Amino acid sequence: MNGPSSAIWHDGLPAAIDAVAAAAPGPHRFLRRAWYAAAVRDNARTLMVEGRLALPVVARGPRWLGLSEVPGCYWPLRSFPLADPDAVAVALPMLERGVRALRIGPVPDGDAGVVPLVAAARAAGWAVLDRFVADSWLLDLAALRAAGGWPRNSTLKKNRFHEKHLAEHGALEWRFLGADDWPAAFDMLGEVEHKSWIAARTNGRDAKFTHDGHLAFWRAAARDPALAAMMRAALLTVDGRPAAFSFDMETGGTCYAIANSYDPAFAKHSPGKLLYWRNLSAMLAREIGVVDWGAGDSGYKQVIGAKRGPAMRDWLLVRPGVAGAVARRLASVWSRSGQGSGADDRGHAPSQPG
Repeated sequence: MNGPSSAIWHDGLPAAIDAVAAAAPGPHRFLRRAWYAAAVRDNARTLMVEGRLALPVVARGPRWLGLSEVPGCYWPLRSFPLADPDAVAVALPMLERGVRALRIGPVPDGDAGVVPLVAAARAAGWAVLDRFVADSWLLDLAALRAAGGWPRNSTLKKNRFHEKHLAEHGALEWRFLGADDWPAAFDMLGEVEHKSWIAARTNGRDAKFTHDGHLAFWRAAARDPALAAMMRAALLTVDGRPAAFSFDMETGGTCYAIANSYDPAFAKHSPGKLLYWRNLSAMLAREIGVVDWGAGDSGYKQVIGAKRGPAMRDWLLVRPGVAGAVARRLASVWSRSGQGSGADDRGHAPSQPG
């Protein structure tokens, strides 16, 4: 398989992943080499169809099981970049030689990489199992921008009231952080998390930007200038002290809401929600099309205007033969394990603003 349409296994994570990510649909362009490298310690392999498909995998579980999975952060999603859906047919025979079973996800229904891969695998006789993880929540900013009059005057009036009383605690500064602020600004976000409910309830393991949490992942990912440019945060300080933040990733007109947190000392005046309204207004000005809040608490999201979006699922593809036959028998077991299946990864799910 040496032609321009050949599929080749590479040891590690080749730089060529970035070319595929750059040509992939906009919401998948964060799936770059550095994104996977930030989550992988060693033993990664990547199935490549030059310029068209990049499928990084790592082994999971006992070697005899032959299970691999796509690595990466739990949120916004775990998928792979695909610039040309026809490349899946080229890659599938080589994938069958390289793995017995492949887990991909969580990903939303309609994922640009998973949909053609699942269709091709089914047609080739693979067992294809899925399990529901959670519903996602989306805010259609493009529609709100076209309709005008959002946020409502009553919302703005209520926010001004809370801001006035919040200012009694000290001078307020609303900051918007971007590429040039990383990785140093992660320390300010971590300072908020140290004081938040996340640290109190989880011993810090679910925090995004603390040393006990997932700071190492984000520091590593931000070393890639292209990824750093996608990372944005809104930050509220009170007398110079970080009090609330909202951290997002923006790519292809989509804003993925990664994390929100606030200092409970100011909870009475809803600093997280005040900050997020300002953040959304800034997104309107930047002409972001949709905010993807992912899974989790839907209450405050619906208040702001979010609607239920695609379901998030884990997919398990098992190659034809004995392994596939066994997998089909266990499909119901896999399906029942779905809800809450991301429990090990909740540290990457967005938290609720205060």
